[in-house]
Amino acid sequence: MTDAPPILIVEDEPKIAALLRDYLVAAGYRVETLGNGALAVDWIRRHAPAAILLDVMLPGEDGLGICRRVRAFSQVPVLLVTARVEEIDRLLGLELGADDYICKPFSPREVVARVKAVLRRTAAGATPAADPVSLDAERFDARVRGRPLTLTPVEFRLLHKLAGQPGRVFSRSQLIDALYLDNRVVSDRTVDSHVKNLRRKLAEAGVDPVSSVYGVGYRYEVPEPDVPG
Repeated sequence: MTDAPPILIVEDEPKIAALLRDYLVAAGYRVETLGNGALAVDWIRRHAPAAILLDVMLPGEDGLGICRRVRAFSQVPVLLVTARVEEIDRLLGLELGADDYICKPFSPREVVARVKAVLRRTAAGATPAADPVSLDAERFDARVRGRPLTLTPVEFRLLHKLAGQPGRVFSRSQLIDALYLDNRVVSDRTVDSHVKNLRRKLAEAGVDPVSSVYGVGYRYEVPEPDVPG
């Protein structure tokens, strides 16, 4: 992958930047690092990285400001990295156009896996994998590889919302708005319960496309195609 565009790490803590760089290089990626947010936007314009690991708390310019400015001219995958765990920070980052959100402390292997996932989703010219889950909103009909999937109306709306934008992280409040059409007040636990039931039914049908993002919400990933044995 030496000729591919680099992964850019914008991180002012040298030990963390070095750790991420080492793991990404070991995974075969070319990596560049910056320690000051004020340098990031111009660098990104000039070099067009394949993805950006962007710390939120940076000298010069914070990660949220950088993400906002980058989204004005590029759809490069952005993964925000931060020790700030407040829900509002997470949702703000995602609304600014971040593709993923990673909280410190983290597993470097998980970060590499997240980078690989966003690169798969956004690879230029890549043909999207065929989704074995199909939905007919008019008929409230859900199927997995052509076989009917029995869902409640709420579970169907939940799946339809998530599957409509694969890879996007939805907060629980965003999902509540999609699940109930009468504006009723429900708790986050209610959403979690519906997600749990939905995931159980999908797993019984042989797929597991819905995953949780700690402290943020849920997302849908198109399941990997079956590999013949």
